[in-house]
Formats: sequence, C-alpha cells, structure tokens
Amino acid sequence: MYSSIGELPCRKSNSQSIGSVLGQSPLGKPLDPRVAEYSVTGLTICSFYYCMMLNVLFVMLSKSVEPEFKYIGNMHGNEVLGRELLIYLAQFLCEEYRAGNERITHLIHDTRIHILPSMNPDGYEVAARQGPEFNGYLVGRGNAKEVDLNRNFPDLNALMYYYERHNGQNHHLPLPDNWELQVEPETLAVIKWMQNYNFVLSANLHGGAVVANYPFDNSREPRIRGKTSNSATPDDKIFKKLAKTYSYGHSWMHKGWNCGDYFDEGITNGASWYSLSKGMQDFNYLHTNCFEITLELSCDKFPPATALASEWLANREALVSYMEQVHHGIKGMVYDENNNPISNAVISVAGINHDITSGTDGDYFRLLLPGTYTVTASALGYQPFTKTVTVGPAEAVQLDFYLKVQPKGNVKAYPNKKGSTTSKSPPTNLGPR
Repeated sequence: MYSSIGELPCRKSNSQSIGSVLGQSPLGKPLDPRVAEYSVTGLTICSFYYCMMLNVLFVMLSKSVEPEFKYIGNMHGNEVLGRELLIYLAQFLCEEYRAGNERITHLIHDTRIHILPSMNPDGYEVAARQGPEFNGYLVGRGNAKEVDLNRNFPDLNALMYYYERHNGQNHHLPLPDNWELQVEPETLAVIKWMQNYNFVLSANLHGGAVVANYPFDNSREPRIRGKTSNSATPDDKIFKKLAKTYSYGHSWMHKGWNCGDYFDEGITNGASWYSLSKGMQDFNYLHTNCFEITLELSCDKFPPATALASEWLANREALVSYMEQVHHGIKGMVYDENNNPISNAVISVAGINHDITSGTDGDYFRLLLPGTYTVTASALGYQPFTKTVTVGPAEAVQLDFYLKVQPKGNVKAYPNKKGSTTSKSPPTNLGPR
C-alpha cells in the first residue's frame, strides 16, 4: 500500500519555484537529507533571469555495485506533463520511504536515482506564458534560442552504421572535434552529466502521443517520403522489454489506440515511427553505457492542471516499475590480481554486438534478459577472461572478474577511438519526439 501521497492532488510548478517544490514534501516537511538532495546540473540563460536545471539525487550509503538511474523531463519546453510527474515522483519516493514502504525503501537503498524535471526551463516559461488553452504545437518547444534540444546532440548514428559495415567499434563512440561549440548550453550540461556518472538505465519524458519509444530513432535506410523502416539496436529484445514494462505499467498506454494512432502493445521502434537524427536517446546508447527510451505520455502537450492528478495515478506504477528494471541482468567488479579495481574494462556478451565498460571504481552493469550468456572482460594491458553465466528473471547476477597482467610483448591492440565525424543535415520532422 502507498501512503496518502499517492492520492494527493498534483499542482503546477514554475521554474522560479521548482527548487522550493523539490525541497518540500506534500506534507510541508523538507526532503529527508538521508534520502535525497538536489543540485544544479546546468545553468541556462532565460529571457529575464537565470533558471537552474535541478537534479534530484536519491542516494543512501554508497555501495560498490549500485546502478545509476535517471529520468529527464521537459526536454521540449511545451511538453510539460513529464516535468510535473517527475516533481511529484521525487516527493512520492521521499514520502513512501518515510512511511516504510518496503518496495520503495529497497529501490532507494540499492539504486542511485537521478531526477531532472526540466531540461528546458526557458522553453517552459515561453509555453507557460501562453498557458494550456492557447499553447501552439511548437510554442516553447525549443530553448531560448528556439533550438530543438532533441535534435542537438552529436550525430553518432552515421558513424555507428559505418562501423557496422566495417566491423568497427560498437560502443562509446568518439565525439566530433569541437563538439562543445556545436551544442546548446542545456545539451552540453546534460552530456557532461552523462560523462560524470555511469548511468545504466534512463528515460526521457515527452508529450504529444502516448507510446514507449525505443532506439534507434535514426534510420539506417535513406529517407523516402512516406516510408519508414525498423532500425533495431543489438539490444533490441531488451529494449522492447523495457518499453513494455512502462506501457503495461501505465493505465492505458499498452492498449495501443491513443491520440488517433495505433502502436501495438503501446511501444514502437523510433525509426519505424519516423526517423530523427541527433536525438538524446540514441546518443545515450552510442556514447555511454546507458540504455534510454523515450516516453510519450499525453496527447495534449500542455494539459490543464485539473488533469494532473489522474495522469499521476496513470503513470505512478509505470514510473516505479521502469526504475526497477535497472536491477536485471549481470553486475559486478573487474579487478586485477591484487584486488585493485580496473576502470574502463570492456564487458562483451557473445552474440550481442554492443559492449559496455566498467566505471571509475571498476564496477559494471549489463542489462540482459533471462538466459545463459558467455561474458568476457578485457582491458588494455591485461589478459581477457571469459565466464558463462545464467541470468534469471529476478535481480541481477553478481559476476566479478579478476584479470591477469598481459605478458610483455603480447599486448592486445584495441580499436582506434577516433573515427569519422560525418553527420547528416538536421531533420525537418518535428513530431512529438
């Protein structure tokens, strides 16, 4: 059972008040410092004042093998439901923890949960000034410079598709030269955030449709008007499972018919819907260890405040269930023979052409469906080590690796991390994503 917070009416927030909203529970008490803290993730210049992108971090005593999870809302400033849901989710997690809810307590103790309610506070302010009654489809979508932040990340798909054809690198693709000068301040702040934390799972919350969208967003095939094609990642099966976790946790997303569109089981491959490049979802998968999906949560991009309570109840279980998916697959540490952790070790799973790496403390997390896998850990200067592991439907299996130093004169060559920076022209499609 959830405490009373699950039934409390939602309220709208604004950029100036978001800090105080996050700093208080619905009962008027400050967020428990043992459970959550909030900090500035980035700074973006508003038309009349500075607004902060606030990141709420739920973290207890740190464990060596504890996955990082993130939610990002309001990437498009006029798609506001995700922003409100994430503020409420932060309050909900604190209140349920105080109430002794075992499920939420377990989740908070074993997961580092990051919540960024608004990636685009400037755009939100533009949209909010018009309000839900008069808000246009594109008013406030972009940032203060009217740049669409979900078309603003470095284009790594073109490089990935080239590497697929030439047996090249399959993870942590390099960024173009001078990329920091080519992106907006909000995008830069979020990329730096991704690089500073070893995120495992993520979702970004949008509006304008009701569907769970999974990578790739960018099609492998040349664009032909009126024609789309599925563009699957090597982890297509796990991405479908993640998308279904949300769609079936949601009150009606899984039914398929929403907003005049039909998506089987409430999920879709991004490129199969329509292709877009330079999106955040694909960037996560290609540049970091993180698996991210895009959640379209409402037909109305700017629903009225009266709809927030019912929308919260429709999404509450899905938001929690999706976070719990970060604990499936395998996890562990990579050590040398002297029990020293090895960072940036490559974890490869036979049959899945996408590797992940260990973090700065030697810890790694690899999302997998139930099954038996052959897993190899390798690092520059060490001999690779391979193990077989069976993954069940319950929590992640702990699988540690101890690597021996490579004999001198027999150091394995690693792929060149510099690659082509070819990118396509910015897309003109401005659908919900």
